[in-house]
Amino acid sequence: MEYGLVAGWLALYLVLLRAGQPVAARLLPWHGSGLALPVALAVLWLVTFWVGHLALGPAVWLGVAVLVGAAILLDIRSGADPIPAGYLEAAAVFTVAFLFLVAVRAVDPAIVPGGGEKFLDFGLLKSLVRADALPAEDVWFAGRPFSYYYGGHLLAAALTRLTGTAGRFAYNLALAGFYATLVTAVYGLAGQVAASRGASRRLGAALGAFFVGVAANLLAAGRLLVWLVPGGEGVAAALGAPVEGLAAGPGEFSYWSASRVIADDPADFATYTPPNALTINEFPLFAWLNGDMHAHMMSTAFLVLVAGLCFAYYRTDADRVRRRRLLLLGAIPAVGGLVAVTNTWSFPSVAGLVLVTVVLAPAAPRSLLPAPARSRLGTDDDLRGELRRVGVGLLVAGGVLALGVAWSLPFWVTSVTSRTVAVFPDRSSLGELLVVHGVFLAVFAGYLYVRGADTLGTRRARLGAVASVAVVGVAAALDVAALGLVAPLVALGWLFARRPGLPGLAPARADGGAEGDGNPDSGDGAVAAGGGSRRPGFEAVLLVAGAGLVVLVEFVFIRENVGRMNTVFKTYMQVWVLWSLAAGAALAWLLARLGGWRGRTVRVGAALLLVSASIYGGFALANHFTSEADIARTDDPTLDGLAYLDVRHPGEAPAIRWLDGREGRPTILTAAPGGYTWYSPEGDGASAPASLTGLPAVLGWFHEAQYRGEEAYSTRLRAVELLYSGAPNQQAVLAERYDLRYVYVGPAERARYDVTVGERPWTEVARAFEDVTVYRVNASALGESEYLD
Repeated sequence: MEYGLVAGWLALYLVLLRAGQPVAARLLPWHGSGLALPVALAVLWLVTFWVGHLALGPAVWLGVAVLVGAAILLDIRSGADPIPAGYLEAAAVFTVAFLFLVAVRAVDPAIVPGGGEKFLDFGLLKSLVRADALPAEDVWFAGRPFSYYYGGHLLAAALTRLTGTAGRFAYNLALAGFYATLVTAVYGLAGQVAASRGASRRLGAALGAFFVGVAANLLAAGRLLVWLVPGGEGVAAALGAPVEGLAAGPGEFSYWSASRVIADDPADFATYTPPNALTINEFPLFAWLNGDMHAHMMSTAFLVLVAGLCFAYYRTDADRVRRRRLLLLGAIPAVGGLVAVTNTWSFPSVAGLVLVTVVLAPAAPRSLLPAPARSRLGTDDDLRGELRRVGVGLLVAGGVLALGVAWSLPFWVTSVTSRTVAVFPDRSSLGELLVVHGVFLAVFAGYLYVRGADTLGTRRARLGAVASVAVVGVAAALDVAALGLVAPLVALGWLFARRPGLPGLAPARADGGAEGDGNPDSGDGAVAAGGGSRRPGFEAVLLVAGAGLVVLVEFVFIRENVGRMNTVFKTYMQVWVLWSLAAGAALAWLLARLGGWRGRTVRVGAALLLVSASIYGGFALANHFTSEADIARTDDPTLDGLAYLDVRHPGEAPAIRWLDGREGRPTILTAAPGGYTWYSPEGDGASAPASLTGLPAVLGWFHEAQYRGEEAYSTRLRAVELLYSGAPNQQAVLAERYDLRYVYVGPAERARYDVTVGERPWTEVARAFEDVTVYRVNASALGESEYLD
């Protein structure tokens, strides 16, 4: 185990956490320790991204200098203590989360082609570590820049350069860092949202961290219940539900199936098996157990940072500090640009979160405008005023989106896609949605019911609950289950936040509170039963924003050859993060709000819910650390993602390591197309020489057809075939066209091609290994070749 590397990376993260605190404190109305690390990483990334188009190596160090310089300057101006308030708490949370995931990765560190996108992620990381400037050369499409969102990999590459770590170790250390950053950010923000409602900050923080870092959907809990209840297996079989996993006994548990609950066609829900459920519904714990360092995971902490800036806006007084709210809105596009390059799927959510915040905030959106424009718009006390709020909110959100594009402009210039927006895909069934989102829906249902009882009275709240159930049933019958399920959440959250025309409701204070609130920054003090704010706060914004995303993917998706799989896949991770923040604050408020038998009932229900959400993690982690199954383990714990090569692929491992030692970015030739297996009898290869070294191949995985279009992909695929087994003149022309430097001939290449390239006078054996021969292309001899005349 590489304890020195673990200590070094942890120290770097904690230094960045400290450096980010002064900047976070300048933006946020509290000390902002939980969000200090995303702030620091955002500053480092923005400098690296922009200056990196000139020189990537110096850009990383310049980013560090800008961050540290800003921290020192702000510390001097504010007279901050060497260890600011909240730093030790945030550092402790980060350390626990970081070491937890280091332990998880240490027993299964392998960067393998199957079961995810690890080859893509590692190829991006390695190529960015090798690159002299941005945009880096595509590891699977030599001579062209990446046509993929690479912002998170750029950040990982910057940390790799700062620490001088080999990529095979940096992959797993960066992965642990992204997880810990997310957990710490949610801990910090959920606690502040809870405190602003008069609940315990630490309870809200702990609940938020649990939901985002530990909790899972209800599939495992449901299947365990089927197994425990006498006759449950027979009942499940009679209903057509899949009897597998925990339903067939604890020994049959698989961590994979919980991420494939939603079938591609809802009609198949009763009979599907996980490999055929094409729609992916990942949640954070599954994603990090699976071990991809993928875009939808690396963007999450920065989405929380956007939510934190929105929360600061929400709590800022409209009349006194208009300039401060404009400052916050001005900071969001910079983070939005980072999100766009890291995970483009999350970029629209930045604008959506801003829209909901601006519309639902106590401060009227028109107060952002100059005085003459404000006076012309009038007040917000009627329906037209509400529509004006939405209109101004749309303008603000559109401006944030446009400025976010400007902050990430070089990415849009070099990255293009042929994918288009489509509508009306197959929709999810009510059962699927309850399994996937049930943990959060249970919290929100109780939260909104109590809010309704507080504001409208118990009788009306009960009638509203019955009406909501009826809406869900009707919507499910009409095949719009998601609309029926979240429409009451959106409507009630929106109405309670805005309260137009509801009887007996006092107007909200400008800071988002209501009369009777405790000190919003009071730290640990929980309100007494019956006390605290009875009006929704920013948790309602988070609830509505997440619900909007759930509905959106039921009616709109990005057209690909996998249906709406990626749309649900990449969007549901955002929903999980936003709803973890909301649920942490809402559940803390519920536990503080109710006393007597109602309070005891809520506590019992909360305990059952938390246990149900933990069942998956308990079984998954137990299997992960104790299973004898082949998960590319090594004999001893290690963070070396390539240690498995000597065990799994001993004939190719030395050749790949030799290529990895080449300087610069020489173009290589390997079998194409690559896929999700290392090698098959049909000659399918995983593009391992390119993916594991960062050296650009003429053509790699079949994903390039999606990125570049079928015509460009087919042209390269034919070129690879000719370079291995074509006529001498064809090979010479193509070798010069693609600036070819090395030809890799291993098992996949021999199975697929009648290899003749090694017979040409302009190639020579660079190194011969047990199963691989690597040929060097002599550029000068190629230029003198008769075949180029």
